[in-house]
Amino acid sequence: MRSEGVLFAGWEVYVSWLRRETFNHLASWLEDARQHANANMTIMLIGNKCDLAHRRTVSTEEGEQFAKEHGLIFMEASAKTAQNVEEAFIKTAATIYKKI
Repeated sequence: MRSEGVLFAGWEVYVSWLRRETFNHLASWLEDARQHANANMTIMLIGNKCDLAHRRTVSTEEGEQFAKEHGLIFMEASAKTAQNVEEAFIKTAATIYKKI
């Protein structure tokens, strides 16, 4: 994606596992991002709100499969508990760094 002349090297997509419709829109968002981005852009799909397992509408397996099919890095996280939030950032940054 380009914004004011800046080329993005990475994109973290946080998707609520509590809203199926959000997950269902991922493919179109990904297509839009790839049309306007560097071909080598690192994209990480992060299933958010994993702390609310009893309310989730998207399974870990669905997230993993989507990521695999689209060449994305995958991780689950919880912004509320901070589970994997820092790890997701570090993993994305490390992947970008390896490509440089």
